[in-house]
Amino acid sequence: MKKKFKVIPKFKNEDDERDFWATADSSEYFDFDKAEEVSFPNLKPTTRSISIRIPEYMLNHLKEKANALMIPYQSLIKTYIQKGLGFDK
Repeated sequence: MKKKFKVIPKFKNEDDERDFWATADSSEYFDFDKAEEVSFPNLKPTTRSISIRIPEYMLNHLKEKANALMIPYQSLIKTYIQKGLGFDK
């Protein structure tokens, strides 16, 4: 026997929808056996601001190098961190 799923209500806004799904059992509304895996290749990773202290001469040298490469110095810092963590492979 096929399971009968509930109809998803119409929502006035995202807040109402968020409140609904926070308490609703989604298995009563969707057949997860028919779910398909998807990917979102164009999503940018969430970034977070941090504060670090480095010597002024080092920052100046970094800015000079970034200027020579014609990229923002913060992008250059991220590139160095990425390489240092082995994510560039």
